[in-house]
Amino acid sequence: MDLAVQIRSGLQRQGLPTPTIEWVQGVLPNRSPMPPLQALIATAKARLMILDITNGSVLDANAPALPPNLSNMEVAETKLGRDVLVQVLDIENLSKSKWEQVEELEAIARGEQTRGREMIRLPTGGEEDDEVGYSTAATQALSSAPGAARGANGASTTPKNSTHRLVLQDCKGQKIYGLELQRIEKIGIGTMNIGEKILLKKGATVARGMILLEPANCTIMGGKVEAWQKSWIDSRLTRLKEAIDNRSRDG
Repeated sequence: MDLAVQIRSGLQRQGLPTPTIEWVQGVLPNRSPMPPLQALIATAKARLMILDITNGSVLDANAPALPPNLSNMEVAETKLGRDVLVQVLDIENLSKSKWEQVEELEAIARGEQTRGREMIRLPTGGEEDDEVGYSTAATQALSSAPGAARGANGASTTPKNSTHRLVLQDCKGQKIYGLELQRIEKIGIGTMNIGEKILLKKGATVARGMILLEPANCTIMGGKVEAWQKSWIDSRLTRLKEAIDNRSRDG
């Protein structure tokens, strides 16, 4: 069997949509002998996780997408009919005030992380990249949850009563809100990256145009679209500060 076909099959077995043969061939290393199949599948998955899935050259034209009009707020409730891979475009902690959100995002922008009462300066970039194109230092900083304390075992200690709202996008460019119905450990400002991939599972409830997220109906796949991260922080800070200023003037 052709190596690219085997890699595609391996990705499908992990619940991922099928990339194009051309894309898979493009990520194969130019070396002989080739690395083991499992290593090639892992590399292909890592590269897929850092790409914009709306890029038509990445996924097959028949890749699973959200049903049309799923975001229609007039529909009281429906269920997702199949697994769908989406990417995160925006995240908001509905449990925090706008001022608290500003402070949190400014800490992320400075590369700072709060741990108890101690402020830690984290690396925000590095010169060395690993084989799948990540900046090791930047990835470490972002995965260390700046702005959200982490426990000794590396788990996020974002309060369990936090509720987050995400803007999600499928491979066709369709957008829908995702609301955290039950606390999901990996969702949080600083713990989740913009462009990160989430696999929405068949049977997930959609109510009034919003996917209700809980641990049983979605899998956080990881990843990040590097170019989107800083842009999101800057634009989110601007929107929050404008909202605070407008409220101050109205008050």
